[in-house]
Amino acid sequence: MNAARGEAVVTLGGEGRRVCLTLGALAEIETGLGVDGLEDVAARMKTLSARDLMVVLAAVLRGGGEAAVDVAGVDPREAAEAVARAFAAAAGRAGG
Repeated sequence: MNAARGEAVVTLGGEGRRVCLTLGALAEIETGLGVDGLEDVAARMKTLSARDLMVVLAAVLRGGGEAAVDVAGVDPREAAEAVARAFAAAAGRAGG
């Protein structure tokens, strides 16, 4: 894990996985959610549907370095925690 890069390690299905909110992940999230810009992403994150959560989780996993991502079977609580940790790690990087 590279905290300076804004990476976090999360547990999904009992397995440690790396998540990171990269510029590419953010662009993928904007496209997947059909929004434009950080303000719209932030607003949408407050009311994510299950489909939206899958989009965001897959993007931050790819940002963490995973190439083949299948998030359909991930527990929703674990998914929400992983997304929150990815955004918190990115915020920590920006502030630190």
